[in-house]
Amino acid sequence: MSMLEVHHLKKIYTTRFGGNRVQALSDVNFSVEQGEYVAIMGESGSGKTTLLNILAALDKPTGGEVLLNGKSLTAIREKEISAFRREHLGFVFQDFNLLDTFSIQDNIFLPLVLSGKNYKEMRGRLLPIAKQLGIEEILSKYPYEVSGGQKQRAAVARALITKPELILADEPTGALDSRSSDSLLRLFGEINQSGQTILMVTHSTKAASSARRVLFIKDGEVFHQLYRADNTEDQMYQKISDTLTMIATGGVHHG
Repeated sequence: MSMLEVHHLKKIYTTRFGGNRVQALSDVNFSVEQGEYVAIMGESGSGKTTLLNILAALDKPTGGEVLLNGKSLTAIREKEISAFRREHLGFVFQDFNLLDTFSIQDNIFLPLVLSGKNYKEMRGRLLPIAKQLGIEEILSKYPYEVSGGQKQRAAVARALITKPELILADEPTGALDSRSSDSLLRLFGEINQSGQTILMVTHSTKAASSARRVLFIKDGEVFHQLYRADNTEDQMYQKISDTLTMIATGGVHHG
């Protein structure tokens, strides 16, 4: 059984006024194995953010189910959901979501503090991660004192420190310049090499070409997927670009 299984996921929003129904996801099916690095792409409005929110247990589907290591996300009771999220998932967002009144170190510690871990254990977990991410020098600084790239590394450290089964990244390079993006993607590659499963939603072809597999969503369904296999990043970049063009021009894919 795969680590993450998504079966017949469907999400319909009803707008408050006028009762218009918007189908964000119609029938999404895929699975992710332990240790995979998967990117999800699609045009604006294709449903990729809705999908991520459902995988993050921030939103409930209208139909279908999501299983994380055999446990159904939709079956988790409302009051247990934040604890479940903290214990099993790590998050990296486009806008970092760091608290400006906390030092970088305290931002990274936050999920562990909420889980009731003691300082000694937190510090013990932080040091190897801070070293791997190259942020040892900035731990006592505050988010407004460091660069975007450093903030995103702090956010990655916060995601890793709980030893999550799955890291969910939402446009993680979206707010970064190209140098910081490159270094973040290299980091994701290294983290994945060490066995961490990563699922990233992105509209950046460059970011997606660093993943091992890319899923494309169109009209609320998985329309196509590409495996990195032995393609170079440049070859992968080209294949992703071609697929996005095909989706945008309405080309039909066979196979």
